[in-house]
Amino acid sequence: MQPPFTRPRPRVLLSTGAVLALAATLSACGGGGGKPAADSKPAGSASPAAGATTSNPAPGSPSAAASAAPSSASSKVLMPTGPAAQLTKAHDTAAGPIMMTTLVGKKSGVSGKVWVWLPPEYNDPKYANYGFPVLTLYAGGQSNGYNTWTDDQLPIQVADEDLVKQGKAHPFIMIMPVQNLVSNESQTLDCSDIPGQPKMGTWMAEDIPDFVRANFRTVKGRDGWGVMGASTGAFCSAKLALQHPDTFKAAVPIDGYFNPDSSFWKGHEADRLANSPDVLVAQSKADVRMLATAGGATPDEVRLVKAWVAKAAAPTKIDYYEQPDGKHLTTHFKKMIPNTLEWLTQNLTGPTAG
Repeated sequence: MQPPFTRPRPRVLLSTGAVLALAATLSACGGGGGKPAADSKPAGSASPAAGATTSNPAPGSPSAAASAAPSSASSKVLMPTGPAAQLTKAHDTAAGPIMMTTLVGKKSGVSGKVWVWLPPEYNDPKYANYGFPVLTLYAGGQSNGYNTWTDDQLPIQVADEDLVKQGKAHPFIMIMPVQNLVSNESQTLDCSDIPGQPKMGTWMAEDIPDFVRANFRTVKGRDGWGVMGASTGAFCSAKLALQHPDTFKAAVPIDGYFNPDSSFWKGHEADRLANSPDVLVAQSKADVRMLATAGGATPDEVRLVKAWVAKAAAPTKIDYYEQPDGKHLTTHFKKMIPNTLEWLTQNLTGPTAG
């Protein structure tokens, strides 16, 4: 297990004016899994879209050829544009394999590992014409060469498939990248383009979505795109959603902090503030939905997260959830997986036919 987050964070004054209850938001959740009836053919499936799979391909592999024809202007599905990435199996889960590749970003020049999980529905012939929602997951800690959402610490893939079967969650394509290129905690890249450093912000916000669109059938537009992360990953998910609302519609920062603190920002204060979720949330005109959580057994974290939530103004909307007796531990993040998936399902478009 990666060590729990321990870096000191700025302390903020408590403000609860914009705090919302998660229970109210989840009570509105219905069976939004987006799954077609078991005995029916999805709308529009009489003539599968160009490049769509009509039989089961290798598990965990892109299901459409890289040469798939582009989607029509009226289509709700974005077909893979290619070129197809080389994916190798990292390991198996009860909900199917997690694959891995090394992505060399064309826009950023950054090279890093990316793990991919495709829900079983993706390769089901009933979904051959469907685009799928995408959830990018960021780890806590340094996330150099690992991502805690890819193993038993945070088994979100199994939880998602269980909820899909209950009609409570969408089957999400899950993308799990690294966040840093070195293990030195003081040299984190803060999911940003820090002057003089690798362009990790561009890699995360542009190269990774480009990789997903090149390889998989997705929901066209931003309505099916979300980000979620815990601790350091929470910082990343909040920041990227506020900076790129054209790409991401929803974000779930779990037990996060909101001020960039890499040593690489020294001498670049204006750039640091431009990449600070604490600043961005107060200035944002981003039409995004977020769910921010805090552990109830960690008073400093509760105060910090509530104060950040209180800064949000329309059109940005942030729901707040305080985990009873929650601590800043991976084992406690794990307990929130079902609720976060249901919230994301309420706020993102599910599998959509072309």
